[in-house]
Amino acid sequence: MCGIVGFVGEKDDALPFIFNGLKRLEYRGYDSAGIALAASSGIAIQKTRGKLAALGELLASLPSGVPCGIGHTRWATHGRPTDENAHPHTDCRGEIATVHNGIIENFQALREELMAKGHVFQSETDTEVIPHLLEEYGGAEDLEGAVRKAESRLEGAYAFLAISSRHPDRIVAVRRTSPLIIGLGEDANYLASDFSAFLAATKRAQILENGDMAVVTPRSVTITNLAGDMITRPVITVDWDIKQAERGGYAHFMLKEIMEQPDVWGDCLLGRIHEDQVVPKEIGLTPELLTRVKRIQIVAAGTAYHAGLIGKSLIERLARVPVNVDVASEFRYAHPILDKDTMVIAISQSGETADTLACLRMAREQGVFTYSITNTVGSTVARESDAVAYTLAGPEIAVASTKAYTTQILVLTLLALALAQVHGNPRPDLVRRMLQLPLLGHKVLDRMNQGIESMAQRLAKTHDVFYIGRGLDYALAMEGQLKIKEISYLHAEAYAAGELKHGTLALIEEGTPVVAIVTEREVADKTVSNILEVKARGAEVWGIVDDWLPSTLPIDHRIAVPIEEPLLAPVLAAIPLQLLAYYTAVARGHDVDQPRNLAKSVTVE
Repeated sequence: MCGIVGFVGEKDDALPFIFNGLKRLEYRGYDSAGIALAASSGIAIQKTRGKLAALGELLASLPSGVPCGIGHTRWATHGRPTDENAHPHTDCRGEIATVHNGIIENFQALREELMAKGHVFQSETDTEVIPHLLEEYGGAEDLEGAVRKAESRLEGAYAFLAISSRHPDRIVAVRRTSPLIIGLGEDANYLASDFSAFLAATKRAQILENGDMAVVTPRSVTITNLAGDMITRPVITVDWDIKQAERGGYAHFMLKEIMEQPDVWGDCLLGRIHEDQVVPKEIGLTPELLTRVKRIQIVAAGTAYHAGLIGKSLIERLARVPVNVDVASEFRYAHPILDKDTMVIAISQSGETADTLACLRMAREQGVFTYSITNTVGSTVARESDAVAYTLAGPEIAVASTKAYTTQILVLTLLALALAQVHGNPRPDLVRRMLQLPLLGHKVLDRMNQGIESMAQRLAKTHDVFYIGRGLDYALAMEGQLKIKEISYLHAEAYAAGELKHGTLALIEEGTPVVAIVTEREVADKTVSNILEVKARGAEVWGIVDDWLPSTLPIDHRIAVPIEEPLLAPVLAAIPLQLLAYYTAVARGHDVDQPRNLAKSVTVE
């Protein structure tokens, strides 16, 4: 979950690169931050609780011109966000420093063992056992050997970087489950949890695999397994533009990413449709494989789970293939029944979501075909799946997902249509209409902004809000309530509209805000009846509705969306839900891009 950055060069100053790299990784955690620089004269460290800006005010105390260092931005797991718990952590003599992402599960036993040997700990973190183990195993003299010995003692899912004042020309890195990437430069090399940290310097990279250890110097990268055997990892070229990871004049990354959606939808669809048909190989599959699929199991978490619910509905309606959707953290412990005709689909924006990845591995152990939908090229989920489809949304920096969510829905729609083709239920009309979505998306954005902003001013003054819908609209309601909770901190709940009468109506009173989504034309009359039920109890209703519906609907705030095909409505109706959450959070004065207690990539259980 945390962000880690490393730099080792011939002459260049490590400090500016590390700090700028941490800025690009702050979405991974922002409880505290720190930087350590390694020189033969010693290790210089500056760290503090709070966001990266607080660290920036302290950097003048660090020496300039030091060409080797590591940095960290934290999402707290063990110990509260304090100066002492901020990374980097050091050994007793201050000769070794480490930064770490993930969890050391046996840290308490190791801590007690090391304390019994005289080691003095300064923090509450699990991470601090790493530098003390390195010290115990002679890391000052032989950093690589000490890392190898220490790593054999650690249990958990993690990645860490280690530097030493005795060896200020190298960084030793270990990856066990948590992501770690090496950027390859000229007279300098880089390490990070995410490509975005070093894209301004290089687009050439090597992705460390689970169990890899790397020794990185300014001119070399040596990768081995933990037994010391040499390993070759391919060099890849990252095709993201660094400008994609910058705000581009928008007040927040979230707003930028909402506004980018029609364009990234075009990127997502490009080449995947030909002559009114989906091209299976362009979403990582073959017609033969699709023909064999008799059942689908989707595993995901958070927003990706809500995309999976929409995918379930579309696949079952269009291809008549049964689909189950489960929250990944529950599925892996539910003793699931999987058979050879089942395809397990893992959906993850980052491709590193720990629970989703564990489900994927469990499916592979049972011999089931696995398929991943992710935004991140080279991510663990992508590499460990039998097949993968990339959403091609580009870097998504805001913690609350927007464009990754809608492109996940698009890929699932393509999959549903591809399955429908091979099962004898082609929908060329729907395939053609998919190509119109980017144009319709721009139309939605053109008519939305000002009206929703004023509506959000009203919503911002409330304490609770309910979201209702039926079918696809219910799945959208679940995502809408998550978005507004994540960034505005309003209490929100989503309900199937027909379930209101079974208890939830007791919570509706004068002025209670209800967001009603009405794009499912087959059940629109029934949803309108449910709106009348809450109106009769005094609710104030925000309606996100198909503009085909009459203007006389019993709603207080009408947000009309041009829906030409109800089965494609979710990506279009998602836009006003996102904007409503965004402007509500802005009106309440909250940090939209970095909401409290959250992080973008959840790499711990």
